[in-house]
Amino acid sequence: MTPEDVLPDPLLERIRGRAAGYDRDNTFFHEDLAELAAAGYLKLFVPTDDGGLGLGLEAAAQCQRRLATAAPATALAVNMHLVWTGVARVLGARGDHSLDFILAEAAQGEVFAFGNSEAGNDSVLFDSRTVAEPLPDGGYSFTGTKIFTSLSPAWTRLGIFGKDAAGRDGEGELVHGFMTRDTPGYLIKDDWDTLGMRASQSGTTVLAGAVVTADRIFRKLPVGPNPDPLVFAIFACFETLLAAVYTGLGERALTVGVETAKRRTSLKNGGRSYAQDPDIRWKVAEAAMAMDNLYPQLQSVAADVDRLVDHGGQWFPKLVGLKVNATETARRVVDLAIRVSGGSSYFRGSELERLYRDVLAGMFHPSDDESAHNTVANAWLGPLAD
Repeated sequence: MTPEDVLPDPLLERIRGRAAGYDRDNTFFHEDLAELAAAGYLKLFVPTDDGGLGLGLEAAAQCQRRLATAAPATALAVNMHLVWTGVARVLGARGDHSLDFILAEAAQGEVFAFGNSEAGNDSVLFDSRTVAEPLPDGGYSFTGTKIFTSLSPAWTRLGIFGKDAAGRDGEGELVHGFMTRDTPGYLIKDDWDTLGMRASQSGTTVLAGAVVTADRIFRKLPVGPNPDPLVFAIFACFETLLAAVYTGLGERALTVGVETAKRRTSLKNGGRSYAQDPDIRWKVAEAAMAMDNLYPQLQSVAADVDRLVDHGGQWFPKLVGLKVNATETARRVVDLAIRVSGGSSYFRGSELERLYRDVLAGMFHPSDDESAHNTVANAWLGPLAD
C-alpha cells in the first residue's frame, strides 16, 4: 500500500485547503481529524485482522511525510497518536506485548496523545518533575504540569509519567500509565497561541491528583538511562515520525519555491522567468540537494527499525541524528524557498510564510540540537571524563 493509496489526492487537497484557516484562526483541525479517522489513517499500525492498515514504521513515515506536505501542524499532532500505536507495534515485533491494548483500543477509535514533556526537564524520559504517588489499590495519583500536549481537544487516552521518589528503596521510580478523558483531577489550559504549528493545539495539561488505575499502569522504570525496550520504542517512533513531518514540510517548501520562481518575471531581464536567473537556480539546486540527502536517511532508519536491525550503541545516535538533520534541513530549505520567492512570501497568508513559522518548532522537539550532539559524541568518543 502506497502513501497515495492511504492519502489519495482529493483528501490531501481538502486538508491542504483548510491549513491556512486553522493557522489564521488558531483553531484545532477537527475536520482534518474526522476525515483522517474515517479513512483509517489513525489505524496505520493496527493489524489488518483488527481493521487496520497493518503498516510498519517505514511505510507510516512516508504517509506522514505526504500528509505534512499539505498540513504540517495536522501531521505533527497526528504524530502523537501514531507514536503510541507505533510503540505498541515496535514492542510487539520484539516479543513484548505489554502495549497490545493500545492497538486494540485504537482499532475501536480511541485517540492517544503524549503527556510527557515538562518545562525544564532536559532528562526527557529519564526523570520527571511530576509526582507519582502510589495508592493502596496499585494505582497512582499524578501531580505536575505537562507542556506541548498535542491533540489536547481530541485525545481520549493520554500517556503520562511521573516519579515515585520513594520507589525502588528510595532511589526513585518512573511510573508510566494512561489516563482517560473522563479521569478527574486535570485541567487543559487554553494557552496555545504560538508562532507556528498552531492547529496542533498543544495546550498545557495540569495534573492535580489525576488517578491512573492499576490496570492502566504499564511500566515502572528506574530513574536515569536504562535499556528497557519501551525507551527504545518511544525514541524510535517519536524521532522517526517527527523527522518524517519535517521532511514533508521541506519537500513542500521546495515545491512552492520552484512554482513561484517559474511564475516570477524580471523586468531588467526583459520579462524572463526567474527560473532563468543563475542565482535563483543555484538556490533551488541547493535546496533540492539538501532534500535529496534527507529522503534516504529517513527511509533507511525507519526500515532498520522494522527489520529489527541491531545497531547496538549506535541506535540512539542514528535516531537523534535523523531528527536533527530533518528539522535543520527543512529550516534551511524553507529559507532558500523564501529567498527564491521574493517579497510575496513575507505577507501573512502566503504558504511559505506559514511554513517559515511552522518549521521553527523543530528546534524545540526532543532531542534538541545540544542533546543530540552530546548523544552522538558519547557514542563515538565515549563520555566526558570526570
